[in-house]
Amino acid sequence: MITPVILSGGSGTRLWPLSRKQHPKQYLSLTSDNTMLQETILRLNGLDNLADPIIVCNVDHRFLVAEQCQQIGIINPVILLEPIGRNTAPAIAAAALQSIKDLGNVMLLVLSADHVIQDIDAFHAAINIANSQAQKGKLAIFGIVPTDANTGYGYIKTSRNDADDACKVKEFVEKPDLETAEKYLEQGDYLWNSGMFMFKAVTLIDELTMYSPEIVASVKSAIKTAKQDLDFIRLDRQAFESSPCDSIDYALMEKSSNVVVVSLDAQWNDIGAWSALYDIGAKDTNGNVIKGDVITQDTTNTYINADHCMVVTIGVDNMIIVEAPDAIFIATQDKAQEVKFIIESLKDDNREEATVHRKVYRPWGWYDSIESGKHFKVKRLHVNPGAKLSLQMHHKRAEHWVVVSGMATVTNGDQIFTLHKGESTYIPLGVTHALENKANKPLEIIEVQSGNYLDEDDIVRFEDIYNRVEC
Repeated sequence: MITPVILSGGSGTRLWPLSRKQHPKQYLSLTSDNTMLQETILRLNGLDNLADPIIVCNVDHRFLVAEQCQQIGIINPVILLEPIGRNTAPAIAAAALQSIKDLGNVMLLVLSADHVIQDIDAFHAAINIANSQAQKGKLAIFGIVPTDANTGYGYIKTSRNDADDACKVKEFVEKPDLETAEKYLEQGDYLWNSGMFMFKAVTLIDELTMYSPEIVASVKSAIKTAKQDLDFIRLDRQAFESSPCDSIDYALMEKSSNVVVVSLDAQWNDIGAWSALYDIGAKDTNGNVIKGDVITQDTTNTYINADHCMVVTIGVDNMIIVEAPDAIFIATQDKAQEVKFIIESLKDDNREEATVHRKVYRPWGWYDSIESGKHFKVKRLHVNPGAKLSLQMHHKRAEHWVVVSGMATVTNGDQIFTLHKGESTYIPLGVTHALENKANKPLEIIEVQSGNYLDEDDIVRFEDIYNRVEC
């Protein structure tokens, strides 16, 4: 049985126009109608003996991950919640220890949720080779056949002509400068480090215990004292935070003599910048990659992504243009990755755009902050069938709800009643209230908040079917 381990905890700061705490790149539909997380899972279809995945993600992303799994029919994923990011070694160790606890010594296929792989047959063939190596007790890493002298990836120096389509690893090399990368490409015995692995769970833990025992000890404690929260497993914060913050390469792969590399030539791309989406995208006759409502004139060699409204360009060449509901990003292709400096500047200025997205997922559905001003905020609420918001009260704001689709069961003070499309109710400040969707189709509400303070921490919960302590 092969258990996929999907690492989905990054912030996506290199890709998204600004650093999105709620919507990092792996949860966006960037290369197809599915999100990148969904594509990572779906491209495994066709493999033999495939189990439901273990997904390691940030606690803030838990409802988004669960909903996206349900959308593609993954009913029973194991979702491990990292209380704090500690890099890939602790994350992978947590998945391995949880799998041993639940299933025994299973085979783990470790993948990142922000990769694109277009040749699925070649990918599956490489997985089968890696599986054969891992069955022998090896730590298998997938090495990408280079297509250019890329300075954005680490490299793996391999031995040549090994048997079984796998090679011994001679050396892991950090991201090189251009001259060095060109030499690697010319020599032909270097592969890009994909950050994808395959090994037995016990093999991983045994080797990691040998080379990085502090990580294993900390993560074991975090698993032992983890708490079940609905469909999620919350790793213990204090124990997990005590782990060294190391990559799996540094903590183990660079030190072990038990590592083999499996060559992968499958049109792979690590989507680390918008320019990567231009590289893999379908181009029109002018060399443009266009997504959304876009009108161009005299525009060439440009990536344009219109997410929320129409984008019009005239006389533009070699650009990246991304329009999101609350930010617009424009850069030349060779400067697109420098958005990280803008993000740091926003953080220094305490700008909420660096961390907060308009659309926020909750266990009952999501809300989108449509508009705000002095003493008011307007939200669109999407409540899933059978879902219910907590019975709650606000000290500093009143709310007005208008049903735009579906049927709402409303608690407003001592009254419980039903609202249909076009009907509304007003909830004064300090009045206990709740909202429930008892129907079999989604409910959508426009919520108008008014008051002197409108932040999300002004919530007092009395009853909540999701056992939330905080919003």
